[in-house]
Amino acid sequence: EVQLVESGGDLVQTGGSLRLSCAAYGFGFDDYAVGWFRQAPGKEREAVSCITNSDDRTYYADFARGRFTISSDNAKNTVHLQMNSLKSDDTGVYYCVASRECHPGDPRSYEYWGQGTQVTVSS
Repeated sequence: EVQLVESGGDLVQTGGSLRLSCAAYGFGFDDYAVGWFRQAPGKEREAVSCITNSDDRTYYADFARGRFTISSDNAKNTVHLQMNSLKSDDTGVYYCVASRECHPGDPRSYEYWGQGTQVTVSS
């Protein structure tokens, strides 16, 4: 059974940091790309970042570049998203996604989705 299990969401103050993790089960992790989407209340889901596990190519949304870092631990089938300098606009549910390739901005192209983890940034 394919599963993506997120963890690390929390309540944090503006300017703080969080590290999200996504543990993957049930598919060939090394052959897939794993990424993150997020959804704020009343807004559409938007791409955050993605990494291709076979060659570590990465993608970042403009709002994430320079503040967020995605990394992959292939030995543990886990992807991490380090988020620094958090802002109130970063509040939302963060979803881990997986597919054969990164598809920036196209949530329909991802085969697998996790249940999400809540990130709340308070001012």
